[in-house]
Amino acid sequence: MEKAYRIKKNSDFQKIYKKGKSVANRQFVVYTYDNSEQEHFRLGISVSKKIGNAVTRNRIKRAIRENFKVHKQDMISKDIIVIARHPAKNMSTLEIQGSLEHVLKIAKVFNKKIK
Repeated sequence: MEKAYRIKKNSDFQKIYKKGKSVANRQFVVYTYDNSEQEHFRLGISVSKKIGNAVTRNRIKRAIRENFKVHKQDMISKDIIVIARHPAKNMSTLEIQGSLEHVLKIAKVFNKKIK
């Protein structure tokens, strides 16, 4: 994921948490915030230490990033924060992708219909 597509600053995270809208399923919480000055989406990922060790957390983050790379051209220009919940710990990459697509459809961040 290129630098322009990342949310790193704590102030950006806090703004999105306070002013954005949230949607959730069992595995993920997604916060979205309209970002009209950007021409593309930006992504922030949060995986708590309560979910597991560094290997587990990094595996979940890699799966989330991969899902956004696959759907890069289908995304509306919004700031998006994905928070992993505990059930994501035991999921495979394909299961994570399916669950994440489900919650992103509910959040309405896709330009067009995704199967």
